[in-house]
Amino acid sequence: MTSPDDRQSSPPPIAPETITVLDVAREAGVSASTVSRILNGTARVASDKRTAVENAIRKLDFKPNLFARSLKTGTTMTVGVLTQDIESPFFNRAMRGIEEGLSGSGYAPIIVSGHWNAKEEAERIRLLLARRIDGLVILTGHLDDAQIVDFARHQPIVVTGRQLNAPNLRSRQLDQEHGGYIATRHLISLGHKRIAHIAGPRDHFDATERLAGYRRAHEEAGLEVAPELIVQGDFLESGGLLSMNRLLDSGHPFTAVFAANDQTAFGARVAMYRRGIRVPDDLSLVGVDDLPAAAYLTPPITTVRQPIYEMGLFAAHALLNMLGHRVPEIELPALELIVRETTRRL
Repeated sequence: MTSPDDRQSSPPPIAPETITVLDVAREAGVSASTVSRILNGTARVASDKRTAVENAIRKLDFKPNLFARSLKTGTTMTVGVLTQDIESPFFNRAMRGIEEGLSGSGYAPIIVSGHWNAKEEAERIRLLLARRIDGLVILTGHLDDAQIVDFARHQPIVVTGRQLNAPNLRSRQLDQEHGGYIATRHLISLGHKRIAHIAGPRDHFDATERLAGYRRAHEEAGLEVAPELIVQGDFLESGGLLSMNRLLDSGHPFTAVFAANDQTAFGARVAMYRRGIRVPDDLSLVGVDDLPAAAYLTPPITTVRQPIYEMGLFAAHALLNMLGHRVPEIELPALELIVRETTRRL
């Protein structure tokens, strides 16, 4: 039987918050500098030593002091992500790619929203810079190129949705004109000649390029574009619903609709449903993005697939490489048409 004195003489367990790099090093049988190199990712370490350190960290429930590391290394192990709408399924999918791309790197994302407002986007970036992030990903937005180049003088930046060449900056842009073209060409190939288009915001590159693709498909087929069949949307479900109602109320005949993105198509589909319009029997419908919900609506929507997740993955890997890591960067696939059940031949 253990006496009270015996219990008092036993050394108390180390509280997790008091465990240090030295404790981890002793448990793993390596030097403290080896543990530091593994935690900081500053050098290659033999696999057996890495395994021993990782096992010691788990056993001791070691939590690195990130503030102390920040003071010592000048890094915060955080990256900023400027999105536009945290509720958007498009940006949610891109964020998933970014999170997957950062996984295992030790970097944590700090996410802010610019709400499609250039002034607000600039304010959010300054806020992130004040928090001493190590790098920044900008998912599209309304900032002009000169502003982004200027911000890149202070932090490594990866920006999507545009093509920029400048020091400390990586960018990637997809061929949105081709997306609008293949969506419209698909409808024309099915015999549609009166094709309405619910456009995206006039000042958004993706929207203007998809409209250009819509026009090119008509020109290539020898069809005139009917200006009255182009209505303004805003890339949101509510805008798709209102724009579809305007088209239907106009009295102008059409047999198909090309929506500038899937969210617009979702709203347009609701407007058709409320009016008893059958899809695709009465009207065919095509969107852009291939959001996860597009395959599970009734009926599943024909759309142009964008590599949204892959774009987020690319952005994360490109930024890590700019920060001194060696991460293989992926090749982004081209936009492709995904034919489902909202289009039919006339």
